[in-house]
Amino acid sequence: MNKDQVEGTVKDGAGKVQQKFGEVIDSNEQQVKGLKKQVDGKIQKAVGDVEEDIKDSASRSAKRK
Repeated sequence: MNKDQVEGTVKDGAGKVQQKFGEVIDSNEQQVKGLKKQVDGKIQKAVGDVEEDIKDSASRSAKRK
């Protein structure tokens, strides 16, 4: 796992907590902030996944040569 994958996963989890907290205290603002944080985290993790796939592909290509 790379830095973006880890940080994205953590950000997604924090967003879920923030969204649930917003539901408990009946705050639409906190719910929306939590949802935004989840989306940001999922995007960051996806970027990390792509980076890792590229790195793995490059490594496999170098081994074939």
